[in-house]
Amino acid sequence: MCGIVGYIGEKQAAPILLDGLEKLEYRGYDSSGIAVFDGKQIQMKKSMGRLKVLNELTHGGATLPGCAGIGHTRWATHGEPSDTNAHPHMNKDSSIVVVHNGIIENYLKLKKKLIDKGYEFQSDTDTEVLVQLLDYYYKGNPFEAITKVMHRVDGSYALGIMFKEYPGEIYAVRKESPLIVGTSNEGNFIASDVPAILKYTRNVYFIENEEIVRIRENELKFYNTDEEEIKKEYTTIEWDIEAAEKGGYEHFMLKEINEQPKAVADTLNPRLKDGKVYIEELNMTDEEIIAIKKICIIACGSAYHTGVTAKYIFEGIARIPVEVDLASEFRYRNPILEKDTLVIIVSQSGETADSLAALREAKKRGVKVLGIVNVVGSSIAREADNVMYTWAGPEIAVATTKAYSTQLIAQYLLAIQFAYVRGKISDIELEEMIRDLKRLPDQIELLVNNKEKIQKFANRYIAAKDIFFIGRGIDYAISLEGSLKLKEISYIHSEAYAAGELKHGTISLIEDGTLVTAVLTQEELYQKMISNMVEVRTRGAFVLAITNEGNTDVERAADYVIYIPQTNKYFTNSLAIIPLQLFGYYVSVGKGCDVDKPRNLAKSVTVE
Repeated sequence: MCGIVGYIGEKQAAPILLDGLEKLEYRGYDSSGIAVFDGKQIQMKKSMGRLKVLNELTHGGATLPGCAGIGHTRWATHGEPSDTNAHPHMNKDSSIVVVHNGIIENYLKLKKKLIDKGYEFQSDTDTEVLVQLLDYYYKGNPFEAITKVMHRVDGSYALGIMFKEYPGEIYAVRKESPLIVGTSNEGNFIASDVPAILKYTRNVYFIENEEIVRIRENELKFYNTDEEEIKKEYTTIEWDIEAAEKGGYEHFMLKEINEQPKAVADTLNPRLKDGKVYIEELNMTDEEIIAIKKICIIACGSAYHTGVTAKYIFEGIARIPVEVDLASEFRYRNPILEKDTLVIIVSQSGETADSLAALREAKKRGVKVLGIVNVVGSSIAREADNVMYTWAGPEIAVATTKAYSTQLIAQYLLAIQFAYVRGKISDIELEEMIRDLKRLPDQIELLVNNKEKIQKFANRYIAAKDIFFIGRGIDYAISLEGSLKLKEISYIHSEAYAAGELKHGTISLIEDGTLVTAVLTQEELYQKMISNMVEVRTRGAFVLAITNEGNTDVERAADYVIYIPQTNKYFTNSLAIIPLQLFGYYVSVGKGCDVDKPRNLAKSVTVE
């Protein structure tokens, strides 16, 4: 997630910007930059790598004099990490400069329009479209240009903007991406998060969606997109530093749900090159991949659920037999691990005791072990023959969200590479799968931004005693995780069942008003799932359906439907799980539970 800092006041801006960006390092980044206005011209410095590179490049900010400026730390999404792709971005004559946090969904369409108008682009980013679009609409009135851009841009954004013709002003804009404004006797600030400015002020305004702020040294004014002034009250921050790092979210879990688009992109992007999947750390030759006769996926909890999904994908597209084991059971069943078996150990922390023991058991039996972990240098990462990092970033909430999502992505990538190397998918199929993978971050963001609808629904089930989840195939795997999310943070009894098993006992548990969540994303199973939904509904259940856009037939069998965007049938878990995570979260909040630290649970289970 990107970080934004801005300052205008009586002090030199550059050192304050660098200090603020340092406080946002925990958000993760691969490049950084600052732009400072000295009253005559806007000067800019950007660099790839850690913030200390930028600090040294500017001699701690001394080489960029001026009392107004904006800064940015960037995680690459559109365009690889580079000095050119780093923020800030400027127009051709350096009269407008922008920093941006978020994703512009229609940037390609806008970019084509601007190129047709004669604009030239220097970077591969979606953000440069914003600065060029501002240049296109700017006729001397910053508000007019900003509002026109806001009306034409789709996506999420937090923006810091400076215009050369207005040397005493910074403009800030927000839609979906977090942004705050701080005020003090020595100047005013913008930032993505409170820690960036806590050193200078605790008086903060929280910017709402589609609000515009004009920031001067001694004045703050807030406007809507109709250029009407809004009156706002500031909040005095009294958080400790731990709470401040929640990014303004009430809980780490909600913050981490919102970080999933970025985490998924971070896991995907470095491994998609030139229309192919490259997993360099796998360190397996094509011959070794072709020789694999069986895969064993071993994990605990949510990581185990990703393995259940991966079984369908490996077998479906790579045609490799897969066993999925709970790590706590694997080493006690005297498993048969023949030559040319690949064992995959999945763990967020890389320290999970049962998973680590399973790894050691597998190595003792002489088979190759691949670790899929998040924490660099963890025990599983060190002891596995090879390691594939998920790069989800720090995950603090006990109930995993973004680590789960990135574990799915890692296994999608593995299955696709294995399938292609083994000749089980064509070049066209590979191209289509990669296209759908690249769309996932934006699609996840759309679902995350639909949280208000899910919150309202969740409020109806705060007092529920039992909630059931049903699905078939991959949808059963999704149901397992949705059920776990609910039970571990809300303490409501919840179970997931393979829908085909309803008549073998489960349906006896259905009573009037019981919520049954039906997941149906696999088109070939729609009709069977609809039949199962009718079965429980006729016995008094209230049915919530999670299904693909276009599957309107489900409405005759469900009381409430949440649609997810279309994607490859093997990738639907990445989308369908989002409303289920949010549902569990909001039920827990409504009950007053400790969302981030549920009772009796730990983030990393390091003992048996």
